[in-house]
Parts: sequence; C-alpha cells; structure tokens
Amino acid sequence: MIDISKKKELIRKAIATGRIYLREETIEKIKNKGIKKGDVLETARIVGTNAVKQTQLLIPYCHQIPIDFIDFNFILNKNSIEVRCVVKSVAKTGLEMESLVGVSLALNTIWDMVKYLEKNENGQYPNTKISEIRILEKIKEKQDGKH
Repeated sequence: MIDISKKKELIRKAIATGRIYLREETIEKIKNKGIKKGDVLETARIVGTNAVKQTQLLIPYCHQIPIDFIDFNFILNKNSIEVRCVVKSVAKTGLEMESLVGVSLALNTIWDMVKYLEKNENGQYPNTKISEIRILEKIKEKQDGKH
C-alpha cells in the first residue's frame, strides 16, 4: 500500500459511468418491471452500493475509506442502460476505485438478471456487452469549499 499518513483529509468525490448494451425488448421489460428475478435497477443499486463499501476487500492495495455518500443513476436508452455512480468522502485518498467497482458490479448485476432474455438459440450473447466504464469526474477540495 502507498503511505498516505502525511496527506491531509479533503472532501473527495468521484463519478464513474459505464454502459450495458441489451436488446430493445429487454430494456422494455426492465422498464415495465417484467424481469423474472425482480426489479433490475433497484437490485443493481443495492449491489453497487455494497460493492462501493467493499472495494478495499476486493482490491488489495486500496485503502479503507469512510464512505459518506453513494448515489446511483440509471439512464435507459433504446438499446442500452448507462449506470452512473457518485461516491463522496472526507479522506486522504481518492474514490476512483470505489466508484468504478460500484459501476462494474451494478452492470454485472443487470446482465445476470436479464441474461435469460439476451441468449440466442446457441446460448450466446451476440447483442449484450458491457463497455465504456470510466471516471467522468474526480474532485478534491479543502473542507472550506476551495479546490
């Protein structure tokens, strides 16, 4: 691990995003809460939130950071869902990995819950993919509100 003991605590925020591509029919079933396993977006929010909190257990060189705020947004498009995860804390190190892990697990959860609709006759997923996972924004500011 990197030694951050001499760093000052700052207000930190990271926003990550990612996208899952699905069939239009699958997106409609998600919108109408017609998925056999339950409410896809609420389940993805819960899993993503838990993933953010568990990041230091999943990635060995991540510091344990007190998480002060987590929020997920889901933007449903014709053939994709964009997932955004916002994480905030007062800490000595950034939250990029926490927000990326949150997005990744939320996307994996969506895939798991709809995979029965996405498979073709050969059991493959020709239209389904997860991509574009990235950090949209990273902010750190002093506790007086200055960057």
